[in-house]
Amino acid sequence: MASYDLIVIGTGPGGYVCAVRAAQLGMRVAVVEKDPTLGGTCLNVGCMPSKALLHASEMFEEAAHSFAKMGVSVSAPKLDLPSMMNFKQQGIDGNVRGVDFLMKKNKIDVLKGTGKILGAGKVEVSADGKAQTVETKNIVIATGSDIAPLKGIEIDERRIVSSTGALSLEKVPERLFIIGAGVIGLELGSVWKRLGAEVMVVEFLDRILPGMDGEIAKQFQRILEKQGFAFKLGTKVTAVDTTGKTLLAKVEPAAGGASETIEADVVLVSIGRVPYTDGLGLKEAGVALDNRGRVQIDPHFATTVKGIYAIGDVVAGPMLAHKAEDEGVAVAEIIAGQAGHVNYDVIPAVVYTTPEVSSVGKTEEELKQAGLAYTVGKFPFTANGRSKVNQTTEGFVKILADAKTDRVLGVHIIGREAGEMIHEAAVLMEFGGSAEDLARTCHAHPTRSEAIKEAALAVGKRAIHM
Repeated sequence: MASYDLIVIGTGPGGYVCAVRAAQLGMRVAVVEKDPTLGGTCLNVGCMPSKALLHASEMFEEAAHSFAKMGVSVSAPKLDLPSMMNFKQQGIDGNVRGVDFLMKKNKIDVLKGTGKILGAGKVEVSADGKAQTVETKNIVIATGSDIAPLKGIEIDERRIVSSTGALSLEKVPERLFIIGAGVIGLELGSVWKRLGAEVMVVEFLDRILPGMDGEIAKQFQRILEKQGFAFKLGTKVTAVDTTGKTLLAKVEPAAGGASETIEADVVLVSIGRVPYTDGLGLKEAGVALDNRGRVQIDPHFATTVKGIYAIGDVVAGPMLAHKAEDEGVAVAEIIAGQAGHVNYDVIPAVVYTTPEVSSVGKTEEELKQAGLAYTVGKFPFTANGRSKVNQTTEGFVKILADAKTDRVLGVHIIGREAGEMIHEAAVLMEFGGSAEDLARTCHAHPTRSEAIKEAALAVGKRAIHM
């Protein structure tokens, strides 16, 4: 019977990063993975392939609509969808091979099969009808999340698809009907809209991007509508009829009322994700779950069973790969006797559309709800020199600072490359910086990042270019 210092169940960003950090700290480590390739949802059917298609479809859109005004004459682009899917797959393969390399480099054993916890210190790994029991001093559950189902609507990954199926459609649907106006729905909707689909998004709530700053979400919705998205907010989907050549989605107001039928070729169900705990044997092992099916942990990621920990999408908090990575590092360091820590107040979030949307820290709604006095500084990209010359002026930067101390509490950006720009705000907030600190930091000219400096100046009502 093999014996380890740590076994990590799941090799998504949280799991493999945890394993690498533990190996760096001198532990004998193994990972358990049920899928054929390492990397979890993120690398195989989530973050990475979606970004490949977002990039490729953006280039297609740019060639069709933006090149001419810049003086670049090209013939109308033609879509070769199989080649675009091959481009996506090359990215997946490269990243997956990268994780394989990290396992070998750090001498981490990869146990292929389904993991089940038999109790403290024992994991059963099953594959091809055979099972082996592996002993370990510590276990980290990093099994991630699965697609949240919608009652009464069966996903077949052909006509009614999840994010997984939406990444591999064989042709561009004439009409794409998206259930859920969160990050996944809007990103994948952007891909297929650029490639020629008509896109309708239905959302139960009265707004898009739940949890994002409300002002940013409203501006973003207007931009998407200009791009051709259609929205039905405050609306629920009660059924999808699959008997005909086209799909018939039945919708009605969320508060109740008359229903209507919307015709579509493909329906994307993207109402969120749920923790993946099936078959782990948690109940039998004594590992407690909360009322939302997430593994219960203490501030040190420890479950209710000594020596068993949990991180990532399977525990409370935002379901983000980088949050899982930070937790993976922290729990490895805690197991090694160090002081691992995650600052949940400074976890950036990004929507990888065009333009991008990014945020870190508190929204204006959260500050109001908490009764905190704050000041706001905003700066539009229409007044940013680099954005003007590139003719990419949609969006703005918004900075929220404590009214008394000037400490930055939240930063929200909608605009080109917003996902890259948010990190200077994250670093500032990690060190407890103020809007004044940001305003007095020299920014290179001409860059889009100057809009962040100007928004910080605007907190003190002294923006220069507005």
